[in-house]
Amino acid sequence: MTKSFLPYGRQHIDDDDIAAVTRVLHSDYLTTGPEIPAFEREFAAAVEAPHAVSCNSATAALHLALAGLGVGPGDVCIVPTVTFLATANAARYCGADVVFADVDPETGLLTAQTLSHALERAGGRAKAVLPVHLAGALCDMQAIEAVARKAGLWIVEDSCHALGSLGPDGPAGRCTRSDAATFSFHPVKTLAAGEGGMLTTRHAKLADLTARLRSHGVEREASRFTHLEGQTAPWAAEMQALGWNYRMPDINAALGRSQLAKLAGFAARRRQLAQLYHEGLMGLSPLVAPPVQQPDVDPCRHLMNVRIDFEAAGRSRAELMARLRDAGVGSQVHYVPVHTQPYYVERYGPLSLAGADAYYAKTLSLPLYPSMSDGDVDRVLDALERALSGA
Repeated sequence: MTKSFLPYGRQHIDDDDIAAVTRVLHSDYLTTGPEIPAFEREFAAAVEAPHAVSCNSATAALHLALAGLGVGPGDVCIVPTVTFLATANAARYCGADVVFADVDPETGLLTAQTLSHALERAGGRAKAVLPVHLAGALCDMQAIEAVARKAGLWIVEDSCHALGSLGPDGPAGRCTRSDAATFSFHPVKTLAAGEGGMLTTRHAKLADLTARLRSHGVEREASRFTHLEGQTAPWAAEMQALGWNYRMPDINAALGRSQLAKLAGFAARRRQLAQLYHEGLMGLSPLVAPPVQQPDVDPCRHLMNVRIDFEAAGRSRAELMARLRDAGVGSQVHYVPVHTQPYYVERYGPLSLAGADAYYAKTLSLPLYPSMSDGDVDRVLDALERALSGA
């Protein structure tokens, strides 16, 4: 990859970030040190949630949230099929089954209606729903909450694409209408920590339990012992549940903290770039349409997931992506509907979800990241126009 190539997403690392990591490398702690609680406090404040629990990936955060809420064998989790594999896989890690929900064909988002239809197929076993805020757009959580609570469901928001997005209830991750939300710090996300994840919640008990589960289920605070009451030995610890090694290293937390301090700037730049795309794509209508602009939502776009009528353009998606790459422009597809993956087809059989099929048929993600210049957007749009025309 040359310097001139524009990938669909990439991290933005500056000297402050490098200094933050170097500081930890010179410290006494490389993991489970002071950077962890500091990052959790600062992140919770940024999304206006009472509690934040860090871990080593967003996949771990999803698993911890469901496990902490008691999801297990015999239960069903409702998952929109247009998402990354981890959203569904986290339910399987808990031994639960997955019922895939359809999505809005224009936005790729779970809706109250598609949730209701999925509940009908769940046979009364549904215990949780995982709305996915795709590309930074936000699901209608008020409508989804009404359906979910009536059915007695836990709600875990997959907010991995939505850090910085603002909706009617405030920032994504505030958990006003959910039990937990999860975030990713993968390099292409709004904040990069190398790898890492975060769970936010308004439930103190859930935060406490998931913090314990991320470290093998071990409790080291003597006041919380259940079988070693009165034990004062400095090495005393209780394994109170079967947990996992999901801890985030201090190195990653330090990078995350440094990036978090720049969140407002990152979000502002993403919004500026998204607006340039919206304006520029008008010239490619009706073959290409920008992401749907939602009322009452100010998205911080993780992806510029445009919709292209490949049939009308006379170009297959693979052909168009190859032409873009030849012009130095990267692109990607988010996502192949998870219900079509071999593992899930073998487990649950083939499933027809018309909204997801329609969304998948047209989606393509174009470059979007803060270090892009205005001219880079022009370059992408020019390459896209040429690729569509065959020039």
